[in-house]
Amino acid sequence: MNRTEIEEKVKDFLIEDLEIDEEKIYPEARLKEDMGIDSLDLVDIVVLVDKNFGFKLKAEEMAGVDTYAKFCDYIESKVG
Repeated sequence: MNRTEIEEKVKDFLIEDLEIDEEKIYPEARLKEDMGIDSLDLVDIVVLVDKNFGFKLKAEEMAGVDTYAKFCDYIESKVG
């Protein structure tokens, strides 16, 4: 799976499942501050990542992942 496919899948589930406005999703967008992702959304994201990419997010590995681009980088490092 290449970077473009990863970004498309992530964007799709952010829009469809978490109902985040598409214009709020851009590389530098901060997950909490700009996109409005809260702790309840993170529970959904864990399930969505497992469903879409086949691995479980680990909280300790997510430290420092604060933007959309870094989140896609993290997923790419796991599936690439």
